[in-house]
Amino acid sequence: MAWEDRTTFEAIALQFGLKEQEVIDLMRTEMKPSSFRMWRQRVQGRKTKHAKLRAFSEGRFKCTMQRQINNNKISKR
Repeated sequence: MAWEDRTTFEAIALQFGLKEQEVIDLMRTEMKPSSFRMWRQRVQGRKTKHAKLRAFSEGRFKCTMQRQINNNKISKR
């Protein structure tokens, strides 16, 4: 979820209980150094990673190709 640009740190905190700094520390330990630097440069200052800075207030981004999850099972199209 942290790798995805449109997933907010607030959504990660809600689902996994990790604060922004904890997510950054986790990414630092789990990724290769070059990949972490690339991710950090991309995410730093990005408005979409913080719910209060997002331009839209309703809904969330969902790709049209993304499948729906119902009762912990991925439903077919």
